[in-house]
Amino acid sequence: MNIGYVHEPTDLQCGQAVLAMVLRIPVEQVSAELGNDRETTLKEMRSYFESHGAVMSAQRKQAQTKQELPPLALLSLETPRCWHWSLYADGVFYDPEHGVLDDFPECSRKYYWELTV
Repeated sequence: MNIGYVHEPTDLQCGQAVLAMVLRIPVEQVSAELGNDRETTLKEMRSYFESHGAVMSAQRKQAQTKQELPPLALLSLETPRCWHWSLYADGVFYDPEHGVLDDFPECSRKYYWELTV
């Protein structure tokens, strides 16, 4: 999947940035449609993906390395500052805070849900 990187507009909008990257819509549109410019919940992420035709797996899984990830995955990462939404697509990490990376950003625990668009 060809991902266009989106940096989070504020340090509370990682979820909106991930939604915008996967669905290829402006992050401002995501925030407006969610009615939320702060932290997003798992329920909001799932509902928004599904309302835009994307499918998010039902089960959260844990990963240690990127080799364990499916081709497209929503990531929930325990970073030094907070829990954080991020995106993995075809071997590349698109992190709304840290940029485009070859591996996970610094984090203790790594969870994911497979996405299908």
